[in-house]
Amino acid sequence: MKVLICALLVFPVISVAAETSARKFDAAAADRFAQLALACVHKEYPNKISHVLNSDADVAPPRELTPAFCGCYDWHSSVHGHWLLVRLVRTFPDAPFAASAREALRESLTTEHLQQEATYLRGTGRATFERPYGLAWLLQLCAELREWDDPQAREMSEHLRPLEQAAVERLKTWLPKLSHPVRIGEHDQTAFGLGLMLDYARTVGDESFAKLASDSARKFFLADKNCPLAYEPSGEDFLSPSLGEADVMRRVLAPKEFAKWLQEFMPQIPTKANADWLPVVVSPDPSDPKLAHLEGLNLSRAWMLEGIMSILPADDPRRPALAAAAEAHRRAGLAAVTGAHYEGGHWLGSFAVYLTTQRGIQPTKR
Repeated sequence: MKVLICALLVFPVISVAAETSARKFDAAAADRFAQLALACVHKEYPNKISHVLNSDADVAPPRELTPAFCGCYDWHSSVHGHWLLVRLVRTFPDAPFAASAREALRESLTTEHLQQEATYLRGTGRATFERPYGLAWLLQLCAELREWDDPQAREMSEHLRPLEQAAVERLKTWLPKLSHPVRIGEHDQTAFGLGLMLDYARTVGDESFAKLASDSARKFFLADKNCPLAYEPSGEDFLSPSLGEADVMRRVLAPKEFAKWLQEFMPQIPTKANADWLPVVVSPDPSDPKLAHLEGLNLSRAWMLEGIMSILPADDPRRPALAAAAEAHRRAGLAAVTGAHYEGGHWLGSFAVYLTTQRGIQPTKR
């Protein structure tokens, strides 16, 4: 479709006051991320599929198995690559990249493609397919389209409905059976998935799903204390287990209750304005698909720290340290989104857009 945008797309360092939400993120900056997604949403190979074979009949290329989300190396990255395009066109409707983004979305999100996606998800032996990470990102895409007052968005949202319903059913069936949270820094992490599920459920007004997600977070995390933050990160993390837990709990608890819970859960947060308590990380090899995860960890840590701050009282003494750490991780994370290596270029743009547009920080009912 389009050639991969490479090292020339180095994202400029953003000047920002640590305690404000003002960010220099304009259409020109957004274009860099849009081009990364446009370069891969229809790039079928290389492709790492998560596919159960029941017989020879299940042997097929990605474009036949999952025709809407067959690019970007893997299914979940394709899903949030499409979310990235929706988010950026919605934010910058008149930007130069908007027409190309709309056309790419139109090509992918057809009725036929999404009916096949729903059929695939419901297929035999696929109960764990992309659960919870990919399914949670799919619901984020659905929520973004529901919020966007645009004719094409409404059409795409309708096309997505069968797959959306299948994903919600799958998650509603799974969560009550999950006996313990998965506390890792990769796709299976329970906390991050719950946060996206909760945001979706509140956006679309699915009260039963919102209650299930909220109750699950309380069941898994409310009694937690003294998180082992010093043990992070693991060598292939792109999500922080500790910060991810705090980021979902701030969606669930009232501000005063959350502030008290955070003190018991993460007593390591200092009251001095420095970032030394949570150093940024550096990938030892950005061309390695797993080791490149650490570049995304800086981005997700930044949005989780900002999410935590978003609900703490203005006079909370931990805010300066949280802000300093968030800014350090923001700068390091955005500087790494270059597109120089496809191993990171196919997904880091989505994390950058989630951070820079503050997608996870929005008024929601509790």
